Amino acid sequence: MEVINAIGRRKAAVARVYVKEGAGQITINDRPLDVYFPSPILQFVVKQPLAKLDAEGKYDIKVNLDGGGFKGQAEALRLAIARALVKINPEDKAALKAEGFMTRDAREVERKKPGQPKARKHFQFSKR
Repeated sequence: MEVINAIGRRKAAVARVYVKEGAGQITINDRPLDVYFPSPILQFVVKQPLAKLDAEGKYDIKVNLDGGGFKGQAEALRLAIARALVKINPEDKAALKAEGFMTRDAREVERKKPGQPKARKHFQFSKR
């Protein structure tokens, strides 16, 4: 099997993954998964598509992660891994889609407007 690549995005985070057959190692920006994401919850989020398809020890995954915070990065990585697994075996798409792993969460931070303290909040109105 050749190297399969895919991309995942969430908020400001972008994850580029390169998947090949191997022993199940996940390397993020030249660091192991448990070093890059010390939180077990985020490690669980990243491994969800692999766990769903019982493929946790089958593939080596090399990741380039950029932008955003740790939560957005973990969810971008989950989407990228799910997309790569579908490229490997298109029949898995229905199972991953049912869990919501194939959907790009398009919510972004709304920009701050001039004359306001935040995006939607306004300064207190004073009639006099």
